[in-house]
Formats: sequence, structure tokens, C-alpha cells
Amino acid sequence: MTKTVDFLVGIHNHQPVGNFGHVFEESFEMCYDPQIKILFDHPGVRISLHYSGPLLEWIEANRPKHIDKVAELVERGQVEILSGGFYEPILSAIPEDDAIGQIEMMNGYIEKRFGHKPSGMWSTERIWDPCLPRIISRAGLKFTLLDDTHFYYAGLESEDMFGYYFTEKHGDGVIVFPIDKTLRYSIPFKLPEETIGYLKQAGERPGVDCVTYGDDGEKFGVWPGTYKWVFEENWLPNFYTALEDNSDSIRMTLFSEFIERSPAKGRVYLPMASYDEMMEWTLSAKSGERFEEARDTISEMGKMNEWKQFLRGGLWDNFMVKYEEANRMSKRMLYVSKKLSSALRNGKNGRLDSARRELYMGQCNCAYWHGLFGGLYLNYLRHAVYEHLIKAENIINSAIQKKKNWIEISRLDFDADGNDEVIVESSHIFACFNPSYSGCLSVFDFREVNFSVTNTLTRRKEIYHRKLLEHQADDKPDNDQPASIHDIVNVKEERLAEALIYDDHERHCFVDHLLDTQVTLANFSRGDFLEIGDFAGQRFDIINCEKSGDSASLKMKREGVVETGGGAKQPVTITKSFTISGDRPVIHALYEVTNNGNIAIDLRLGVEFNLTLLASDAEDRYWIGDAISGKPRLKNSGEDKNVTNIGMRDDWFGFEVMLSSDDVFDVWRFPVDTVSQSESGFERTYQGSCIVLLLPVKLNPSEAQTFNIDLAVKKTK
Repeated sequence: MTKTVDFLVGIHNHQPVGNFGHVFEESFEMCYDPQIKILFDHPGVRISLHYSGPLLEWIEANRPKHIDKVAELVERGQVEILSGGFYEPILSAIPEDDAIGQIEMMNGYIEKRFGHKPSGMWSTERIWDPCLPRIISRAGLKFTLLDDTHFYYAGLESEDMFGYYFTEKHGDGVIVFPIDKTLRYSIPFKLPEETIGYLKQAGERPGVDCVTYGDDGEKFGVWPGTYKWVFEENWLPNFYTALEDNSDSIRMTLFSEFIERSPAKGRVYLPMASYDEMMEWTLSAKSGERFEEARDTISEMGKMNEWKQFLRGGLWDNFMVKYEEANRMSKRMLYVSKKLSSALRNGKNGRLDSARRELYMGQCNCAYWHGLFGGLYLNYLRHAVYEHLIKAENIINSAIQKKKNWIEISRLDFDADGNDEVIVESSHIFACFNPSYSGCLSVFDFREVNFSVTNTLTRRKEIYHRKLLEHQADDKPDNDQPASIHDIVNVKEERLAEALIYDDHERHCFVDHLLDTQVTLANFSRGDFLEIGDFAGQRFDIINCEKSGDSASLKMKREGVVETGGGAKQPVTITKSFTISGDRPVIHALYEVTNNGNIAIDLRLGVEFNLTLLASDAEDRYWIGDAISGKPRLKNSGEDKNVTNIGMRDDWFGFEVMLSSDDVFDVWRFPVDTVSQSESGFERTYQGSCIVLLLPVKLNPSEAQTFNIDLAVKKTK
């Protein structure tokens, strides 16, 4: 008698908050809709589906009949809908109340739209944290799917990966299913009969009652080469037909049904983990290279299957260390979440439900990390996070602030690095100053257009840059079957390796460089120069931080040195005083440079600013200033002499950002581009524009020189 094995399938469909409309549309037409149409033709195939909230909202607004079709599949028992955080957050990376709120929002949507009360959920990026049983159970759900990687790390063996386990935290329990990695890599890339054979072989093993598959729906049509293979060449209907033809040995079962008729294999406690690739991506380039070396060595020894449970990368949270920009977004999100919670505790209701939704949208995970997909490197995804967080905060402020024009200043460890930052908030701006790192301005948000003008990215070495340098660009598979996205290497631009430039400091505003006369724009833009001072990236001390009337002020100082030749070093002090008024979106900076040495100094102070309008080659984003003629696009580098202002204008969002001074200065300006990988290959991405104001500093011993600089934003429509 043929043994029957239950085959449990979970498909996760998602598009991030802030993705382009045409991407939603193309993905729908090439992937999501054809999946459902084919499923209708194969009633013997039963699966669990998860749609993220951003995708559901787009479908509701643009293709609502698709939801009706899925609801019909649910009604006839062919589909089970999985819940999850509505806007696809990493649940362990957001406050617990937000995590539960996001799941409850999705639960409510599923019950209302599909007529189905969910019992399980899709875990974003299959990221597990031991705190999650409490969150999942408090949200009213019973089970989730995780990679078998998690279970190996818990000490289980390959024969233990079939079925489900029970886990808990302080008595709050949840069921966890291990996803079969072999299937994750073979579906849809191998022929249907190979997968059918694997399932049958698994079913013949002692103690194997079910095999679980769970992965991204975008593998079925959106990933490179898959639409032709999956739909035009009929892989998906052929696979479904094969499953139906083998129903005597492979039974398609929904997760909730399997739980009802089969007991758990036991209790398990899982460590913090995600899928293998994600844990590698969290490592620094240096650590990642060593990890690859260790993995290759173990493979060459023939010990991978035996030792793989002891070989792991980092934790998802390490992205907050690897990319300071991800950390800043995360802490900005936490800041807004705390403000919302405080407003709710104090009875400030009003429109706070809409603020909560905006906050939840700002928690969408995709912009907070980077791996195979563009993620953090895509400026429009980061912009969407900031846009929704700023909108949320504007709604909260309208509920808690009594005056039209207001300002507040506070000193706290905003970015959780053990050092205090200074936060200045007004009715017009949000600003974060970082005394411990260059005394810089690290966050500058313009509330009136919901735009973070400091949403830039530092150019960093990535482990995959080696592939580009070694010219390992070959996206042609060995046969007619599509290659896995993990194996494709494609270069979108000739000579792209020449754009690999790495910064030795983070890209912020009011970063101070002491430069000799030999440094040029070309040197500076490529990071090919030596500092003769020790101010960029170094600590400034807070001298004063206070609010007086309708303005806030911050004063910082660093006593550093400048090299004057022959290895001699002269003591120099830079003092920066910032003043912000509650009624204007302007930061006024007063610099004082003092020569504390015993010989004269003659150099240039370069004050660096990194700002973004998101696009460098758009006709509605361009340079402005008293030395600028026409509307040169932001991709243009330039050097301007003897000017008093320089800025950028955005006719799409309707605002401009301007740097100006009572003093005359020279300017260097250039685009900051990164080279990163995405699902479609290596690409250059604009991350911001660097502006350096060059001010001559000529001081005799004990002399001081002052400069003023205004950083201003204003609406233009």
C-alpha cells in the first residue's frame, strides 16, 4: 500500500511600501493574477496564501476582482489565508504593541474581506526571535512557518524536519513548521517530476507525515526568467497537474487541517535566526569573506551536512550596526511610536488612528536592510519610510501642540549608541545633531512636504563587489530552465567597477574638513585625499543646549589639531553654534576657528553637506544658486567660485534647500552614487548630492575667524 504524505504549501506575495506603481502592476499581471487563475483550474491543489498589506491595498484600489477570486477559493476550501503584520514589519524590531496591532489589523482585514478567521501567519523574512510566541499568541494566532535553518540551530537533525513543533515564551505558545530548504531551492527551478519524486521519497521515510514548503510568490513570474518558464512554458499548470495525478501518495493539506489531525513532534526552543542567506547578509564585508571561506572549507571537507547546524552568520539586528542609515530610520520610527503612545496615554485621540496607520506604514521592513534585493540601497523605499513617519508625527503634533509655531529641544541618546544626541523639533522641521560624530547634523526633515533631505547613504564595501571586480558577470543559465535568483550575476552598466568608491566617514551635514590647497574636487569626490585636521568623524563637546523663547540653540566645540608640514601639529579649536527659530525652517550656524598654536596657519575649511532630492537625472530636480545658470541636473558635478549661496530645487515635491552665507565661499558639488546588487543585477544608484563649502582660514597665533552658514528649506508651490 502506498504511503500518503501531506504536502503543506505557503505562498507569500509582497510589494513594499513606496514601490513604484508600475512595479505593482507588472508583478500583478506577471505573477499574482495568473497564479490564482491557474489555481482555479486545479481544484485538487490546496495551498495557504499570504498577501502583505501594501499589496492588498494596491489590489483593492486597482484590481479588486482579484480579491473576490481569492475569497471564492477560500469559500470552497481550496485556500487558507495567512495573517501577519499588515505592512510587513519585522515583528521583533518594532514595539510589542505595534507588532500586535499590525497583526490584529491584518486579522480584521482577512475576516472582513475573505470571510475567514486566520489561525496562522507568515513571519516576515522568516525572522525569529524568542519573544515572538508572546506576540503571536496575544494576537490570537496559533502557528507560523520558519526555515529549517532555525531548527538545525536548535539541535535538530535532518530527519526531524517533517511535521511541526510547539514552542513558547513564559507560557505563551505557538506552533512552528520547518520549511524544507531543498524544495525552496527546487521550486520552480526544477522540473515538476523531480519535486514529485522528492516528495514521494520523503513520504516513504519512517516518521515523515508532512513536508512543508513556503517561499515568495514572486518566484512564480517576477524573478528574472521565471515568467517564461512558469507560465509560457507551463511549469505551474504542469506541476499542479502532477500533484493532482499523484494524490494517492501526495495529499495537499492546509496547515490548520494538519494541526487538527496530527500531534506536534515535540517542544522546541529556537534561537534568533532567519534563512541562511539573510544571516550572511548581516555580516560586514570582512566577516562575510571569512564566513564564505569557512563555508567553502567545510564543503570541501565533505562535512557540510554534518556540521551545518554549527555554521551560521549574524542576526538581522546587525543591519543596525552594518548600516548606520538603517539604525537612524529604526530609531526615528521608535521615536514616533513612543510619541504616539504618549499622546494616547494622555487622552489625545483626535486623528491618532490615522497617525497609527502612517506609523505602521513606516515600519515596512524592506528599506531597513540589504541583501540580494536592493532594499536599503533604494532611496525611494527609504523615502517612503521617512514620509510616513513624518506624516504620523505631524498628526500627533497637531493633537498635542497648542501653538501654531512651536519649538522644542532635548538631549537624549536618539540612536542608541551610548552617546547623547540633540533633537530640535519645531512646527517646520525635525533635526538631530550628533555631537559625538563630527558635531554634525544627521537628520533634517522638512515637515511641510514630509521629506527627509538627509536621507542619503554612505558608500561602503560590500562582499559581492568582488564579483564585479573579478568580472564574474554571466546571467546565461546552462540550460533552458531559469537560474535561481541567488545564482544570477548581471551588470547593468559598462565599466561599473570604476564607480566602486568607499567613504571613510559617514555622510552627514556640517562635517568639517581641514584641507590643504592640493586637494581638488576630483580628489575629494573619490575620497582620495588626506585630512590635515582631526575633526571629521570625531567628538565635539556640548557647551550649551537650551530653549529661549521661540528659539533653540546648541553650541559645540572640539579642540583638535592641524598638520602644518614636516609632521608638526598645531592646536586648533572649532566652535559651532546653531540657532533655530520656531517660525522658520532655517538652521543658522556660526563657526569660530581659533589658532591655539604658536605659528600661523593657512588652509581651507571644507564644510560638507549631504542632501538628497532622490533623483539625479530628472529635469524637475536641479542645482540653483547665484553662480548657476539654467537648470543643471543633479548628476552634474561642478566647482563654483566666490559665491554666497548654493542649493537644489525640487519641482516634483515643490520645495528647495539652500545653503547661504554672509561670507564668500567656493563650492564643490557632486552626486554620491553607490553600486549595489538587486534581483536584476549590479546597478548604480543615486544616494544624494554632496556640497562642500570652502572657506579660507588664515590665522596668526591666538587669532580667531568666524563664518556663518544658513541651511534653509522652503516650499515653492
